[in-house]
Amino acid sequence: MVGTTEVMNHNEDSNGAIHNSNGVFEEKVDQLRRLMGKAEGDPLRIVGVGAGAWGSVFAAMLQDSYGHLREKVQIRIWRRAGRTVDRATAEHLFEVINSREDVLRRLIRRCAYLKYVEARLGDRTLNADEILKDGFCLNMIDTPLCPLKVVTNLQEAVWDADIVVNGLPSTETRAVFEEISRYWKERITAPVIISLAKGVEAELEPEPRIVTPTQMINRATGVPIENILYLGGPNIAAEIYNKEYANARICGAAKWRRPLAMFLRQPHFIVWDNGDLVTHEVMGGLKNVYAIGAGMVAALTNESATSKSVYFAHCTSEMIFITHLLSEEPERLAGPLLADTYVTLLKGRNAWYGHNLAKGELSLEMGDSIKGKGMIQGVSAVKAFYELLCQSSLSVLHPEENKHVAPVELCPILKTLYKILIIREFPCQAILQALRDETMNDPRDRIEIAQTHAVYRPYLLGHQP
Repeated sequence: MVGTTEVMNHNEDSNGAIHNSNGVFEEKVDQLRRLMGKAEGDPLRIVGVGAGAWGSVFAAMLQDSYGHLREKVQIRIWRRAGRTVDRATAEHLFEVINSREDVLRRLIRRCAYLKYVEARLGDRTLNADEILKDGFCLNMIDTPLCPLKVVTNLQEAVWDADIVVNGLPSTETRAVFEEISRYWKERITAPVIISLAKGVEAELEPEPRIVTPTQMINRATGVPIENILYLGGPNIAAEIYNKEYANARICGAAKWRRPLAMFLRQPHFIVWDNGDLVTHEVMGGLKNVYAIGAGMVAALTNESATSKSVYFAHCTSEMIFITHLLSEEPERLAGPLLADTYVTLLKGRNAWYGHNLAKGELSLEMGDSIKGKGMIQGVSAVKAFYELLCQSSLSVLHPEENKHVAPVELCPILKTLYKILIIREFPCQAILQALRDETMNDPRDRIEIAQTHAVYRPYLLGHQP
């Protein structure tokens, strides 16, 4: 039953694979192999596409759990070749290696330690795909992973994959999967795709709607939407790999989501399943928008608990309002959305980005792909949600002016973030001005509008009314 915890005895071998003494992992593989119709001697092929922090951790967890079952399952990860590791990062990586006796011994045993010594001295340049093979993700240097099978040729990585895990940013998903579709033209059976991406785009014609990564993948590849799932939750990648207790949901068609929930679940990583694919996916992108603003407020107020609580009240009321526009049953989303928002505000990269922008340690000219962190998904999400909600065709009744306005007029934080991050009309300090505006409505009013008016617009997520 999904949600129960399995108690297992683990023994770690010399290459980092974790053996399960009671055979539960092998039984999970066998169940999934049967469902996918795999013949004896034909391994289940799982491929991660994209090697950011969460994509790399996801592949490493699978490798730790199932890597020793080499005849039944193969796990590999694709990332682009050619990304070099700069000298400062190489020096830090060397410090991390020497601070971890288990990692140090592993590298010495694999005859890989010397290249990190040479990189530390500046005598050698390391590549991101090279260090990933040794268990180091460029976006998460402080958390060594198990060694991974890394492939830099996309065709080689995916052409015969049974399960593809999309670890790409939403902004790169469409282009990469359009390329992948060329390699799948001769396939007889469609693969299963699990998307980890938390980002969205806006599409305004023929009518306004949100486009999510799973929909991008469906359009790019022609893989049926029934074979495409979304996995998300209130997770920090490094903490999950360090076995901090975590929850996630895998959303999609029942045929795949329930078996995959069982396959992915571990004692410290409980995976539930849900049939509402697109709405959960959109909520994963929405919280990134408001996390950036939370980081700004924290930095500009010297971590004032009072100011942060004021911001939280307003941003959650905007999110509740937006969920009522997007979902017929928004109450079901409240728990997952708030949990994901909470962890992102505490330690997520989007809050970190907003904090460093406000402190002047980052600038907008640096773009939204930041060294050591990867893609800041919230920036493109701000643009998407603003463009969507400023459409007059979605108008709602304003509580005080007694006239219909575009939904974004009831989302002052979203409007301000758009003017800071996208059109760059305002400085970061404008986020405080938005909070302190005496004309801003009580957050309760916004929630009341959402709950008492017919604001649901089914076509925003591609549903029929």
